[in-house]
Amino acid sequence: MSDGLCEAAEDAPRPHPWAAVPATARERLEAVVLDAGDEIIKTVRAEVAEYALSMDGEFGRRLRLGVSVALDQFLDLLGTDAALPDTRVYFELGRVEHRHGRTMDALQSAYRIGSRVLWRRIAASGDDHGLEPDAIFRLAEALFAYIEQLAAASVSGYAYEQSLAAGSRQARQHALVERLCRAPAPEAAEFEALAREAGWPVPKSVAALVLAEESLGTVCRRLPPDVAASVVDRVGVLFVPDPDGPGRADALADALRGTDGLLGPTVAPDQVTRTVTRARAAWALHLEGQLPGEGLVRSEDHLLVLLLHADVTLTADLVAQRLEPLRRMTAAARDRAVTTLTAWLDAHGDVGEAATRLHVHPQTVRYRLARLKEAFAGVLDDPVGRLEVALALRAGGAAATLAES
Repeated sequence: MSDGLCEAAEDAPRPHPWAAVPATARERLEAVVLDAGDEIIKTVRAEVAEYALSMDGEFGRRLRLGVSVALDQFLDLLGTDAALPDTRVYFELGRVEHRHGRTMDALQSAYRIGSRVLWRRIAASGDDHGLEPDAIFRLAEALFAYIEQLAAASVSGYAYEQSLAAGSRQARQHALVERLCRAPAPEAAEFEALAREAGWPVPKSVAALVLAEESLGTVCRRLPPDVAASVVDRVGVLFVPDPDGPGRADALADALRGTDGLLGPTVAPDQVTRTVTRARAAWALHLEGQLPGEGLVRSEDHLLVLLLHADVTLTADLVAQRLEPLRRMTAAARDRAVTTLTAWLDAHGDVGEAATRLHVHPQTVRYRLARLKEAFAGVLDDPVGRLEVALALRAGGAAATLAES
């Protein structure tokens, strides 16, 4: 035989196991097979606890139909090489199992019981059906292969229903997260309804965690299932219940390894808008490089930065007004003045400490400060004035901003 013929022979589909059973078996086994239905149902109810009380509902009707169709189809297939004509009944059985909240274990047990009962009845009537030993062996192989295909159809149905349920839960959770990201915060009744539909118990306290959209799936898989998460406006948003509880900080830090996330303040559910607004604002600053930190970054550790960027026009006015004396200086003098002022303010007015930070003699600092106090016309001697100058300097890039204006 040529190589091409060998390959064709190898690729040819194998006949179904029931094709090897003599066609005469159909007529000889008909009474035995068709009479097995009641015993199969009875045995399943006796041996599978989940089905002891469930035969009157949708599942019971489908199971009785499934047993009847299975027995008829098995007889029709014997002695033929036909594929299973229809597995929708068994596909639907799998779907019903998932809708009833059961695993596939019970249904798989029912399939095993059904094949065992049927085979026991066939074996018990061995003297009557007149089949040769080899035919009996082929019949057993055909029966168990047939049941295996029915069970596979149910597994597919179960998986299909599972995927639908997962998609539905995901949609409901997205609706919850998307609503919590919008102002004003939902009223208690709306919050509870959305949370109930999403399968998310309303927490006593909550914090929003914002991170990159592409990191959301990985972080969620590392966290307990009690977080509510989705993508809103192309940003990943998670609502973390009881964020200050035992072990929560470590769990969040571990979940964020390899990526960054901004955590808003812990609030009561009716204040949820505050935590998500704060976290999203901090995330935007983090992306701009204005808010430092890696991994888990708490917005509450950066309130001053958030304050100064909450109203950029107000901050710009503060910088322009309070740092106006610097505008009239040369670039070199301005840089020196900003450095000196920052060191002096950070040292709480301690000239010696400021000199150490600047690596100059204290007398140099005193000389510079005298010139600066003169330029600022008494503002640096006023507590509120000093605070405003300090805030203006911390607004970031003050000297550069003044130079450009």
